[in-house]
Amino acid sequence: MYSSATTPTPTAARTALRPPTAAAGRPGPKQVPPPSRPAAPRGADGRSTDARGHAGRTALGLRGPETVLPPGARIPGARPTDGRLLRPHRPGQPGTAERIDPAALQTPTVRAALAGVARICPAFTPRQVLREGSRHILVAGTIGRAPVVAKCLAPQAVRSEYFEQLVADFHHEVTVYRAFVRHRPPVRLPRLVAADHDRCVLVMERVPGRPAARERHPVNAPTPGEVRALLTAVRTLNLWRPPTDVFQPRMDYQLEIARYHSVGQLTDRDAGDLRGLLHGLSHTPLQLCHGDALLSNMLLAPSGPVLVDWEQAGWYLPGYDLAVLWSVLSGDTAARRQISQLAQSGGTMARDAFLVNLVLVLMREIRLYDVPGAGEEQRIMIRRLYDDAALARRAVRAAVGTR
Repeated sequence: MYSSATTPTPTAARTALRPPTAAAGRPGPKQVPPPSRPAAPRGADGRSTDARGHAGRTALGLRGPETVLPPGARIPGARPTDGRLLRPHRPGQPGTAERIDPAALQTPTVRAALAGVARICPAFTPRQVLREGSRHILVAGTIGRAPVVAKCLAPQAVRSEYFEQLVADFHHEVTVYRAFVRHRPPVRLPRLVAADHDRCVLVMERVPGRPAARERHPVNAPTPGEVRALLTAVRTLNLWRPPTDVFQPRMDYQLEIARYHSVGQLTDRDAGDLRGLLHGLSHTPLQLCHGDALLSNMLLAPSGPVLVDWEQAGWYLPGYDLAVLWSVLSGDTAARRQISQLAQSGGTMARDAFLVNLVLVLMREIRLYDVPGAGEEQRIMIRRLYDDAALARRAVRAAVGTR
C-alpha cells in the first residue's frame, strides 16, 4: 500500500513520552526508493539472502510451483487486500459485479505477471488490476467462485538496484504464508491458495474489509474502537509463541545502530545509550512481530482486523510492532498514550525494548522521507519526525539514567 499526498494540520506541542503527545496529521511522501534494510543472516527458509537474490535474478526461478489449495476450492468471499482498493461493499447494500478492465490487463507487465500466475493456477480468471507499481503487481480475480488476489514481483524490479532485497523479502513472505498453513496464528490473515517461490508469485484469498488507513502516515486516524481492535490483534500476534524454528530474527540491532550512527542520524551519545539498553536486553526473549504494522497493512473487516503483507514478519525485540504504530499515529494523542502504556505494562525490560525499537523506526522514517526535492507538505512531516525522534532520544536517556 502506498501513500498519497494529503493536507497537513497544525502541529501540537509535545511534552513527554509518558504519556506522549504528538503533532496532528501528516502528509504523504513523494515516491522515493525503498529504504535499505539489513538482511537477516538466514531467511526463514534457511537460505541466505544473497543466495535467494541470485536465484531470483536468473529468470526468477526454476523450481516448480506449490499449490496449497486446489484450483476451484471454495474460499469465503472477500475484498481486495491492498493497492488501489475497490469501493468496499457496505452492509445492507446489494453487491455489484466488478467491471473487468481489458486495457489494464493487457499491458506488457501485467501480461507477464499473469503468465506466472497461470503456471500455478490455470483456472485463475483476472478481473482487475489493483496495483501496477515498480515493486509489485496485484491482480484481483477468481478461481471458480472463490475471489483471490495474485501478487507478483514486477518485471521492473529486476532492473532495480534493490532487486536482491525485493526478491529476498518476497521469498520470505511466501515462506511465512507456508508456515502459517502448518502453524495457524491467532490472528486473521489471507489464506494461502498457491505459491511459486522462485518465480515470485503468490495467490491469496481476497479478504473482506477496508484498510485502516490508505497512507503511511494518515491524517485521519481510525476511531478509538478501531484502534483498540487493531492493538488487540497486534498484541495477540506478539504474544503467540510458534515453534522457534519456524521464523528467524529479522533485525540486527547492533548493525542498525552502527548504520544510522555512521550517516550522522545518531550522535555518539545516542548510539552509546542505545547500546547500553541493548546490553541490558541481551537475555530478553524475542517476540514474533508482523514487522511492518502500518495501518495500511491492516484491514478492518466485520469479523475483526486482518493483517496483510507479511514480508518482514519474524523475531524482534518486544514492542517492535507497537513502535511502528506509534511512529505513524502522530495525529492521535490518545492512541499514542495507549501504545505507550501497553509497551510499559511489561515492566522495565519491555519499556527499554520498545524505546530501542522506536528510535530505530523513527530513524528509518526520517531516512525514507528526508530526501532532496521534498515539497512543503513533506517538509512539515519531516519536521514532525525529527520532533518525535528528539522525544524518543530524551526517553532513552531517561531510561539509561534509571539503570
